[in-house]
Amino acid sequence: MKLNPMLRLIAGLMLLLSLVLTQYVNANWIWFSVFIAANLIQSAFTNWCPMITLLKQLGVKE
Repeated sequence: MKLNPMLRLIAGLMLLLSLVLTQYVNANWIWFSVFIAANLIQSAFTNWCPMITLLKQLGVKE
């Protein structure tokens, strides 16, 4: 799998996980969803995402 689809998959899975944790564990997990959204917004403006850096280091191809 290439870099962009992998990034979108990870972001979507993390968001779903945070929503499940919010519903079934503790309402404060909603802040994890807020963090994910803020990171996506930040990456749109700066063209840099920490997950992309990590995936490149792990050898995922562009």
